Amino acid sequence: MTVPARILIIDDEAPIRRFLRVALEAEGYGVIEAGTAREGLAGAAREAPALVVLDLGLPDADGLSVLRDLRSWSPVPILVLSVRADERSKVEALDAGAQDYVVKPFGVKEFLARIRGLLRDRGGEAVPSVLSIGPLRIDAADHSAAMDGVTLHLTRREFDLLWMLASHRGRLVTQGMILRAIWGPAHAEDSQYLRVYIRQLRQKLGDDAANPRFIATEPGIGYRFIDISVN
Repeated sequence: MTVPARILIIDDEAPIRRFLRVALEAEGYGVIEAGTAREGLAGAAREAPALVVLDLGLPDADGLSVLRDLRSWSPVPILVLSVRADERSKVEALDAGAQDYVVKPFGVKEFLARIRGLLRDRGGEAVPSVLSIGPLRIDAADHSAAMDGVTLHLTRREFDLLWMLASHRGRLVTQGMILRAIWGPAHAEDSQYLRVYIRQLRQKLGDDAANPRFIATEPGIGYRFIDISVN
């Protein structure tokens, strides 16, 4: 059975989010909602959506900064929704990594056609909601993780951190990327804070920093979740 593509909507206007949810769910898509930049970045890291719909006018950060943050660590297609209709705003968003730009107000048929086009251009790639890495199983849908069938008791932040690293396994994820995605742009330099969470997560995974099985440290840069399949 094909898992429906999940679309993350980052928009501070609840009526817009409801409108888009109804339209998208009627077409068979799954929908994740976020009302702030911080919630949106965390949702993108945790839920691994197939596509992001991003408003540029967010209360806690400019949408362009969110777009750049997302693009720095994720290839997910991004469709910008904005009241900014001038050419400069469109060019800035596209140059920052957006695949498409729709001006508010917009027609739902056109919006859905743009969504279909972006997902089709991606080649129908499905983003899994469950990762199985050796003895570790991580389920983004119910925010759970288990080792050898035994549930790991993770806090929400610990789970978000685990999912972000594991969903990019084999690749270096910088400290700044993690901090911006999970704690928000204001915490992009709080590397000591991140080290505390990495230590807690390693303890729950039974991982050894000196001889890591799961999380390897790239000193001064970030972390890499070890791809067990290539070891």
